[in-house]
Amino acid sequence: MSKITRDMTMGYIVKEFPQTVEVFQRYGMGCLSCPTAQLESLEKGAMLHGLDVQELLEELNKVVQ
Repeated sequence: MSKITRDMTMGYIVKEFPQTVEVFQRYGMGCLSCPTAQLESLEKGAMLHGLDVQELLEELNKVVQ
Protein backbone atom coordinates (compact mmCIF):
# COMPACT_ATOMS: atom_id res chain seq x y z
CA MET A 1 0.00 0.00 0.00
CA SER A 2 1.22 3.49 -0.83
CA LYS A 3 2.33 5.74 1.98
CA ILE A 4 2.29 8.86 -0.19
CA THR A 5 -0.83 9.82 -2.09
CA ARG A 6 -1.50 12.32 -4.89
CA ASP A 7 -3.63 14.55 -2.67
CA MET A 8 -0.92 15.13 -0.02
CA THR A 9 0.81 18.49 -0.16
CA MET A 10 4.44 18.52 -1.25
CA GLY A 11 5.33 20.35 1.97
CA TYR A 12 3.81 17.57 4.06
CA ILE A 13 5.55 14.86 2.01
CA VAL A 14 8.99 16.45 2.43
CA LYS A 15 8.42 17.07 6.15
CA GLU A 16 7.25 13.52 6.85
CA PHE A 17 9.55 11.75 4.38
CA PRO A 18 12.76 13.81 3.98
CA GLN A 19 14.28 11.08 1.81
CA THR A 20 11.86 12.16 -0.98
CA VAL A 21 13.74 15.44 -1.60
CA GLU A 22 16.17 13.66 -3.92
CA VAL A 23 13.29 12.31 -6.02
CA PHE A 24 11.66 15.72 -6.29
CA GLN A 25 14.98 17.26 -7.34
CA ARG A 26 15.54 14.55 -9.95
CA TYR A 27 12.17 15.46 -11.45
CA GLY A 28 13.05 19.16 -11.56
CA MET A 29 10.89 20.09 -8.59
CA GLY A 30 13.57 21.83 -6.56
CA CYS A 31 11.55 24.65 -5.01
CA LEU A 32 10.15 22.53 -2.20
CA SER A 33 10.55 25.25 0.40
CA CYS A 34 8.59 27.86 -1.58
CA PRO A 35 5.18 28.78 -0.14
CA THR A 36 3.30 27.25 -3.06
CA ALA A 37 4.86 23.82 -2.48
CA GLN A 38 3.70 23.93 1.14
CA LEU A 39 0.07 24.18 0.06
CA GLU A 40 -0.02 22.46 -3.31
CA SER A 41 -0.98 18.83 -3.76
CA LEU A 42 1.46 16.44 -5.35
CA GLU A 43 -0.96 15.98 -8.25
CA LYS A 44 -1.21 19.72 -8.93
CA GLY A 45 2.56 20.22 -8.62
CA ALA A 46 3.24 17.36 -11.04
CA MET A 47 0.70 18.77 -13.49
CA LEU A 48 2.25 22.25 -13.33
CA HIS A 49 5.68 20.75 -14.03
CA GLY A 50 4.34 18.63 -16.90
CA LEU A 51 5.05 15.37 -15.08
CA ASP A 52 3.20 12.07 -14.92
CA VAL A 53 1.83 12.06 -11.38
CA GLN A 54 1.55 8.27 -11.26
CA GLU A 55 5.21 7.82 -12.21
CA LEU A 56 6.29 10.40 -9.63
CA LEU A 57 4.11 8.77 -6.98
CA GLU A 58 5.68 5.37 -7.63
CA GLU A 59 9.20 6.81 -7.34
CA LEU A 60 8.35 8.61 -4.10
CA ASN A 61 6.80 5.53 -2.56
CA LYS A 62 9.85 3.44 -3.51
CA VAL A 63 12.12 5.60 -1.38
CA VAL A 64 9.85 5.52 1.68
CA GLN A 65 9.35 1.75 1.84
